[in-house]
Amino acid sequence: MSASNMPRSNSSPADPFFDVYDRDDPAYGLAPSAELAAYLQQCQPHGRALDLGAGAGRDTLELARAGLDVLAVDRSQRGLQLIVQRAQQAGVAERVSTQACDVRELQLPPDSFAVISATTVLDHIPMPAAETLWQQIVAGLKAEGAMYIEVHTTDDPGARSGAGALRDAPVSETAVHVVNHFPPNQLLRMAMGTPALRVLRYEERAEWDYTHGPEHLHAKAVLLASKSTQVPDWYGHPPAFTRRPS
Repeated sequence: MSASNMPRSNSSPADPFFDVYDRDDPAYGLAPSAELAAYLQQCQPHGRALDLGAGAGRDTLELARAGLDVLAVDRSQRGLQLIVQRAQQAGVAERVSTQACDVRELQLPPDSFAVISATTVLDHIPMPAAETLWQQIVAGLKAEGAMYIEVHTTDDPGARSGAGALRDAPVSETAVHVVNHFPPNQLLRMAMGTPALRVLRYEERAEWDYTHGPEHLHAKAVLLASKSTQVPDWYGHPPAFTRRPS
């Protein structure tokens, strides 16, 4: 293919994910994070939600469909444009607002959000910045509020060190943007070291991704935690031992 016939890229340092999101089938898909969706269905929180690193809005829309007023934050203007469009199509536009910025520039108001989601955010910034943002997320949750956090781990084939660097598996074309792969149990240790939090679910797993580029493997850590003083109406994912309908 000649240079004149090569597809044009609209990505830039200001919006490196423009091409990733500027598709009918955006990277990372449209399905919400399963654990977050399960929490929303079971616990039915009310009030405000914050979706950090919202991308094209798969978790933003799920939060809005659950009745929460959602602020979607991302550095990708194209991703935020798609969130607005999809919120209108889903009939939840009045519950969705957006903010374009780097998450490191945020000053989260304390005691403000019923749910905060940060899907592959803490791993896209250096660890000192991730620790600062973590503290803001914890402080930003209201009493009884919950956080959903997802990060790439050092088992990911795109990792520059750890087991992942030795793994013979295909790597995502966007792996270059992950600068802070979490060692095993690091995300769990952060939660366990935060007295205000109750861990509802923690998991480390492998994931095959077919939503962008050639098929590739991820290794992720997933955390669902709550500020609740007693266990909320959370029955797990998939739910177990739920109450029988009356």
